[in-house]
Amino acid sequence: MEHFLPGLARAEVAMPGGCNFGSRPIDQHIKGFRALGADVRIENGMIKAYADRLVGTKIYLDVVSVGATINLMLAAVKAKGITIIENAAKEPHVVDTANFLNSMGAKIKGAGTDVIRIEGVDRLYPTKYAIIPDQIEAGTYMIAACATKGHIVVKNVIPKHLESLTAKLVEMGAEVITYEDSIEVICKQKLRSSSIKTMPYPGFPTDLQPQMTVLLSLCSGTSIVTEGVWENRYQYVDELKKMGANIKVEGRVAVVEGVESLQGAEVVAVDLRAGAALIVAGLAAKGKTVIYNAKNVDRGYENIDLKLSKLGAKISRR
Repeated sequence: MEHFLPGLARAEVAMPGGCNFGSRPIDQHIKGFRALGADVRIENGMIKAYADRLVGTKIYLDVVSVGATINLMLAAVKAKGITIIENAAKEPHVVDTANFLNSMGAKIKGAGTDVIRIEGVDRLYPTKYAIIPDQIEAGTYMIAACATKGHIVVKNVIPKHLESLTAKLVEMGAEVITYEDSIEVICKQKLRSSSIKTMPYPGFPTDLQPQMTVLLSLCSGTSIVTEGVWENRYQYVDELKKMGANIKVEGRVAVVEGVESLQGAEVVAVDLRAGAALIVAGLAAKGKTVIYNAKNVDRGYENIDLKLSKLGAKISRR
């Protein structure tokens, strides 16, 4: 790369991976880095960024992106001057990242709103910080309790982060009690059908959509699921059909007809949340379910099999 001056700060990373249920454009990341003064190029499958220094600026994100919002915050904290990110993502982990950086001496305001203001600082300092609980893991256990007509208390959560799920479960007929840092879910009967549409926070999270679709498959009546974030998140539906689910997908919309019960089958976890959904389905199904490619689940759930075993589930790894 002889056309770059020696001494320039540089970073190289591979193109993004992750679950394959839709395109993962990085244009907003690149747009933001360039606006801050970096030279960003894609060469031989690598993203390469070079800069003498970064300078604060105003950046408008064309789409709400959690990853781009966090990346640009990280870049802007030591940029010279003030950076303003407009149309920023509002997810709890965006706020958590800002709080973490502020604990190191950064000057970030507005995280959790659609406009974030960052005043660059010369240096960051060591810190100790406790990250927030994972609302998607907690939500998965709440949905599993409803699918199995069970009773669960999920501790160490921030109930506000789960309001969209809590409201939907209550609407469907479950009893949900929120405490200061825990949520209790009681479900003793078949729930009513409902409709959900996934949206950026504070809307219903796309990462709970597959698990919720399993629950809707066991409800009375017809439910409508609309995926508002990813264009190809229904790949898991064919696996649920092997277990007896009645789901028809057209584009971003799934029509879910409730069935009396699911049947155990051999299925494949095509991605992380699909794997979690199949675990929920297996817990509720009659007979034995075998889930292949379960390593996908470990990317988002620590020791999920051990945690569910403590709740009485008959679950084990091969």
